[in-house]
Amino acid sequence: MIRVEDLSIGYGDEALMEHLEFRIEPAEVFLILGGSGCGKSTLMKTMIGLLPPLAGEVVIGGEPVAADGPPPFGVLFQSGALFGSMTLAQNVALPLQKWTELDPETIDSLVRGKLRLVGLDGFEHHLPSELSGGMRKRAGIARALALESPLLFLDEPSAGLDPRSAADLDELILTLNGSLGVTIVIVTHELSSIFAVGGSCILLDRAARGIIAQGDPRALREQSTDERVSGFFRRRPWAEQTEEGTP
Repeated sequence: MIRVEDLSIGYGDEALMEHLEFRIEPAEVFLILGGSGCGKSTLMKTMIGLLPPLAGEVVIGGEPVAADGPPPFGVLFQSGALFGSMTLAQNVALPLQKWTELDPETIDSLVRGKLRLVGLDGFEHHLPSELSGGMRKRAGIARALALESPLLFLDEPSAGLDPRSAADLDELILTLNGSLGVTIVIVTHELSSIFAVGGSCILLDRAARGIIAQGDPRALREQSTDERVSGFFRRRPWAEQTEEGTP
């Protein structure tokens, strides 16, 4: 589904991460992990074409990411990025209005179906401000699914949610992956969500400017001998790791 080859990312002449290499298989839930400020969201923005790579390339479905034409993926940004003056139905309809020639009745039917899929049936005419944070995240996922893309990018989907709402969102992610076969790429550092949904991951490290671990997060937690890796998954303070000699 996705191939990342010798990718360097950053802003201007400053590289945050260099020489990134990984693959994401179809129908996989894939996690991009790392501490705050290491470049997780920058990597996602580069993968979806919002930022140009400093070097290397991202190939999705056999094609490099292009700036024109309908995107071959849906995106949930960390804030939800819903238009506050528009209802949920109007927000979800936007991709369909922009990228298809469907008539209004068909679009309305599809919108209702997507909102029903994420548990928001009956909220079509509500404004984002009238909903909880978890419901806004669900509405953002409904919009990301509007074009029937087989690939979703989710940036910190659990950020700002209470534990129950975060668990409900994790369950929705697993349901979408299992029932629709959607490939889902998640940027997160929430350990509860990581172990609830993750099938495979990469762990970024700011000091190393690259990937320091890849694989099943549960296996990395139990088996990694790298203190940076085990420390991340076991929430060990950085000072405790450096005392044991890890740079």
